[in-house]
Amino acid sequence: MTDCVFCRIARGEIDARVVAEGPEWLAFRDLQPKAPTHVLLVPKRHVTNVDALADEDVGLAGVLLAACRAVAAAEGLEDGYRVVTNVGEDGGQSVSHLHLHILGGRRMGWPPG
Repeated sequence: MTDCVFCRIARGEIDARVVAEGPEWLAFRDLQPKAPTHVLLVPKRHVTNVDALADEDVGLAGVLLAACRAVAAAEGLEDGYRVVTNVGEDGGQSVSHLHLHILGGRRMGWPPG
Protein backbone atom coordinates (compact mmCIF):
# COMPACT_ATOMS: atom_id res chain seq x y z
CA MET A 1 0.00 0.00 0.00
CA THR A 2 1.82 3.12 -1.20
CA ASP A 3 -0.47 5.84 0.14
CA CYS A 4 -0.61 4.63 3.76
CA VAL A 5 0.55 7.43 6.08
CA PHE A 6 2.56 5.06 8.32
CA CYS A 7 4.20 3.41 5.29
CA ARG A 8 5.17 6.87 4.08
CA ILE A 9 6.60 7.76 7.50
CA ALA A 10 8.55 4.47 7.56
CA ARG A 11 9.98 5.28 4.10
CA GLY A 12 10.98 8.79 5.25
CA GLU A 13 8.55 10.55 2.92
CA ILE A 14 6.74 12.24 5.83
CA ASP A 15 8.63 13.78 8.74
CA ALA A 16 8.12 12.27 12.17
CA ARG A 17 9.80 12.69 15.53
CA VAL A 18 11.58 9.33 15.41
CA VAL A 19 12.75 7.98 18.76
CA ALA A 20 14.10 4.58 17.68
CA GLU A 21 14.39 2.31 14.68
CA GLY A 22 15.18 -1.29 13.87
CA PRO A 23 15.44 -3.20 10.60
CA GLU A 24 11.73 -4.14 10.69
CA TRP A 25 10.15 -1.28 12.69
CA LEU A 26 10.08 2.44 13.39
CA ALA A 27 9.05 4.24 16.59
CA PHE A 28 7.98 7.89 16.64
CA ARG A 29 6.09 10.33 18.85
CA ASP A 30 2.30 10.51 18.49
CA LEU A 31 1.09 13.89 17.22
CA GLN A 32 -1.86 13.81 19.64
CA PRO A 33 -0.40 12.25 22.80
CA LYS A 34 -2.72 10.70 25.37
CA ALA A 35 -0.01 10.43 28.05
CA PRO A 36 3.22 12.28 28.88
CA THR A 37 5.02 9.61 26.82
CA HIS A 38 3.12 8.42 23.76
CA VAL A 39 5.16 6.66 21.09
CA LEU A 40 3.81 4.77 18.09
CA LEU A 41 5.71 1.71 16.92
CA VAL A 42 4.96 0.44 13.40
CA PRO A 43 6.29 -2.36 11.23
CA LYS A 44 8.07 -0.95 8.18
CA ARG A 45 6.15 -3.22 5.85
CA HIS A 46 2.43 -2.73 5.54
CA VAL A 47 0.31 -4.92 7.80
CA THR A 48 -3.25 -3.70 8.33
CA ASN A 49 -3.67 -4.82 11.96
CA VAL A 50 -3.33 -7.81 14.29
CA ASP A 51 -6.04 -9.68 12.35
CA ALA A 52 -3.91 -9.40 9.21
CA LEU A 53 -0.89 -11.09 10.81
CA ALA A 54 -0.29 -14.47 9.19
CA ASP A 55 1.15 -17.53 10.93
CA GLU A 56 4.53 -16.70 9.39
CA ASP A 57 4.40 -13.26 11.07
CA VAL A 58 4.94 -14.72 14.55
CA GLY A 59 8.56 -13.56 14.37
CA LEU A 60 7.50 -10.02 13.44
CA ALA A 61 5.06 -9.90 16.36
CA GLY A 62 7.87 -10.90 18.74
CA VAL A 63 10.21 -8.31 17.24
CA LEU A 64 7.58 -5.59 17.69
CA LEU A 65 6.96 -6.49 21.34
CA ALA A 66 10.69 -6.59 22.07
CA ALA A 67 11.01 -3.20 20.40
CA CYS A 68 8.24 -1.85 22.66
CA ARG A 69 10.23 -3.00 25.68
CA ALA A 70 13.40 -1.33 24.37
CA VAL A 71 11.61 1.94 23.54
CA ALA A 72 9.94 2.01 26.98
CA ALA A 73 13.33 1.53 28.66
CA ALA A 74 14.92 4.27 26.53
CA GLU A 75 12.02 6.59 27.41
CA GLY A 76 12.59 6.00 31.13
CA LEU A 77 9.31 4.21 31.77
CA GLU A 78 10.74 1.98 34.51
CA ASP A 79 7.65 2.52 36.72
CA GLY A 80 5.42 0.93 34.09
CA TYR A 81 3.78 1.56 30.75
CA ARG A 82 0.96 0.35 28.56
CA VAL A 83 1.12 -1.17 25.08
CA VAL A 84 -2.10 -0.87 23.07
CA THR A 85 -3.10 -1.82 19.56
CA ASN A 86 -6.54 -1.28 18.08
CA VAL A 87 -8.19 -3.55 15.52
CA GLY A 88 -10.91 -2.29 13.21
CA GLU A 89 -13.21 0.68 13.42
CA ASP A 90 -15.12 -0.58 16.48
CA GLY A 91 -11.79 -1.24 18.19
CA GLY A 92 -10.75 2.38 17.65
CA GLN A 93 -8.28 1.85 14.80
CA SER A 94 -7.94 5.15 12.93
CA VAL A 95 -5.01 4.28 10.63
CA SER A 96 -5.16 0.99 8.69
CA HIS A 97 -1.56 0.03 9.46
CA LEU A 98 -0.62 -2.05 12.49
CA HIS A 99 0.71 0.24 15.18
CA LEU A 100 1.41 -0.20 18.86
CA HIS A 101 0.91 2.70 21.24
CA ILE A 102 3.51 2.85 24.02
CA LEU A 103 1.98 5.00 26.76
CA GLY A 104 3.58 6.01 30.03
CA GLY A 105 4.74 8.74 32.32
CA ARG A 106 1.59 8.63 34.44
CA ARG A 107 -0.53 6.05 36.25
CA MET A 108 -2.84 4.27 33.82
CA GLY A 109 -6.47 3.72 34.77
CA TRP A 110 -8.62 0.68 34.08
CA PRO A 111 -10.75 0.10 32.19
CA PRO A 112 -9.41 2.12 29.28
CA GLY A 113 -11.87 4.22 27.23
